[in-house]
Amino acid sequence: MPPDIGALCEIVQGLVLHPFWAPQYGAQVPKEREEEVQLRHVSKMLARIHELDVRPLREPRPLEKRLIGNCRDFTVLLTSMLRHQGVPARARCGFAAYFLRGRYEDHWVCERWDAGKGRWGLVDAQLDGLQRKVTAIPFDPLDVPRDQFLVGGAAWRMCRSGQADPDRFGLSVINESGIWWVRQNLIRDVAALNKMELLPWDGWGPLMNMDPENTADDLALLDNVADSTRRDISFDEIVGVYQTTEALRVPPTIRSYRPGGGVLVQIASE
Repeated sequence: MPPDIGALCEIVQGLVLHPFWAPQYGAQVPKEREEEVQLRHVSKMLARIHELDVRPLREPRPLEKRLIGNCRDFTVLLTSMLRHQGVPARARCGFAAYFLRGRYEDHWVCERWDAGKGRWGLVDAQLDGLQRKVTAIPFDPLDVPRDQFLVGGAAWRMCRSGQADPDRFGLSVINESGIWWVRQNLIRDVAALNKMELLPWDGWGPLMNMDPENTADDLALLDNVADSTRRDISFDEIVGVYQTTEALRVPPTIRSYRPGGGVLVQIASE
């Protein structure tokens, strides 16, 4: 793999096709391949990629031979490549302001340590030339501004403080939004920071329900965690909170809300 972040993103873009974007490329996703978005681990994603096309990863695939995957899959592939090169990187779950005007859309990006700038930077590996043109994105996707992608904690704090309307946060393609979505993405982001990069429709614990009865203690916990995850992260702090808080920690068995209904999934077996 090349060391250049832009080249790595181009490699990922040549391996994965987002099902929501497929029509924009003039492609269709066969019904029998829709389950590829359920692949959790990079090892299984790479195995499927090579099953579809045995050529080296650096060679872009034709659309029909790309892995069917979403923003989370673009993100974890890039994150794993960077880690393999020794570059600190992590997947972040939150909301993008750049897909629909006035909306914050459910999304994942990679956060990597930029040694040249001495800071963490957000990289959207999904945004190729076509997507940048369609959305008219004015910024460099290799350095996404923090007000254009809100990590789960930032979105939670904006909604809790009244700076933003929770009903603007969600996923427009399925017409869902609300504070429950913001809360779930906050918890998914905490898990991802602890290297548990689950699927966007996975759920666990009472706080992941759509309408839990949040106690004052629940809200205080979520507020504190949100503050920890939106600033320069102390890993000792966030790991400690995650490991000692059952409501946040991913259990061995979770519920995955796939098409057709929720199913129980044993994480270790996948």
